[in-house]
Amino acid sequence: MTDKSYKYDYLVFIGRFQPFHAGHQYVLEQALEQARSVIVLIGSSNVHRSAENPWNYSEREQMIQNAAKGKMSLYQYLKVQPLDDFAYNDTAWVITVQETVDQMVMIPSSGKEPKIGLIGYDKDSTSYYLKMFPTWDVVEIDTQYGTINATQIRDQYFQAAPVINEFLPDTVRSYLKEFALTPEFKWVLNETNYIRNYKKSWEGSPFPPVFVTVDPIVVQSGNILLVTRKDAPYAGSLALPGGFLNSNERLEDAVVRELKEETRIADNKGEIPPAMLKSFITKREVFDDPNRSKRGRSITHAFLFELPKRDNLYEVRGDDDAEHAAWYSLADLKTEYFMEDHAFIIQKMLGIKF
Repeated sequence: MTDKSYKYDYLVFIGRFQPFHAGHQYVLEQALEQARSVIVLIGSSNVHRSAENPWNYSEREQMIQNAAKGKMSLYQYLKVQPLDDFAYNDTAWVITVQETVDQMVMIPSSGKEPKIGLIGYDKDSTSYYLKMFPTWDVVEIDTQYGTINATQIRDQYFQAAPVINEFLPDTVRSYLKEFALTPEFKWVLNETNYIRNYKKSWEGSPFPPVFVTVDPIVVQSGNILLVTRKDAPYAGSLALPGGFLNSNERLEDAVVRELKEETRIADNKGEIPPAMLKSFITKREVFDDPNRSKRGRSITHAFLFELPKRDNLYEVRGDDDAEHAAWYSLADLKTEYFMEDHAFIIQKMLGIKF
């Protein structure tokens, strides 16, 4: 095929690829029929491993690259890059996509602006991003694998006797056989079983429940108070020291209660009383992304506590659901350390990025 037969210089393919399956490979093959080069952006590259995102960026890149090597025409013109999530900030996500693509695009020898398109299949609500780049053409593919989806593949795979779906490239099937023997598989399996059992506990309800939680963002002198989770979900991850609202309490009382229960925050006179903690609240905001928790519909009320500057940070220790409580420098945080959307809540509440 000569260059003149290419409709696009670059086609961009965005996905989470959890895991990379035959439908994804089909889209890539179709992209290379129309473009000189394909840029694959692996989404959710900055989040903690979870039941929904069991493989990190490097693991998914390996899946894609190994599958492409089996078809050298695909591998030769393939560029793979990570793409971060920006919960509660679609604009930042769009800008990141544009900047990442701009860095990878080369101006043709003709000097003309390269022609760029966005390729994918508009299968459900998760494909809304196809409409977010009006300066790029949208190339929609009617995949022959329309009935397959990554959620089904994960559900079959993460069980005591893993089933590896037939609609996977051979190299990915081999990779998953090896992954099933790792500690990471065991961790994800435990998380998956927790979520399954949690949902089963309320499946007899006439309506799906809506959970109300509270989360304190406690900062002092450039540091933030966080806990390490003791158990699933997200065992071992960092989290805000929050929890569920009791039926008999107000939101502000609940967030103070959770803060005290999980961190035992204290000064040299002992644990700080609720009234004093309430006086440190400077901001509150609701976070209601319908997909923020895989346990079910969960709406959290975040409260910002700005503690006074002093020579020593307040004393804390982990208790209740927290294995450990500690102060962390805001400069040292990474989004992939955190459970669910807690990192993005912190960023939004403090107006920072990490």
